[in-house]
Amino acid sequence: MPISIAAFVISIILLTVVVPFIVIMHYMTKWKATKGLSEDEQRMLEDLWKEGQAMQSRVNALETILDNESPDWRKRQ
Repeated sequence: MPISIAAFVISIILLTVVVPFIVIMHYMTKWKATKGLSEDEQRMLEDLWKEGQAMQSRVNALETILDNESPDWRKRQ
C-alpha cells in the first residue's frame, strides 16, 4: 500500500510541476525561433505601407480639390 501512495504523490508532482515546466520551455523556444517577421509578413507590411501612402496622397488631392471648389466643405460635417 505505501508504494501506491508514493507513486500517486510522485505522479501528482510530475503533473503539477514538471510537465507544465516542460510545456512552458517548449513554447519559449518556439517563440524565440519565430521572434521576427517572416519574409512574407515583411513583404505584406511593406505593401500595406505603400498602399496607405498612396491613399493618403489621394485624400490630400481630394481635400485640395474640395478646398478650391467649396471652401466651407469642412464646416458642413
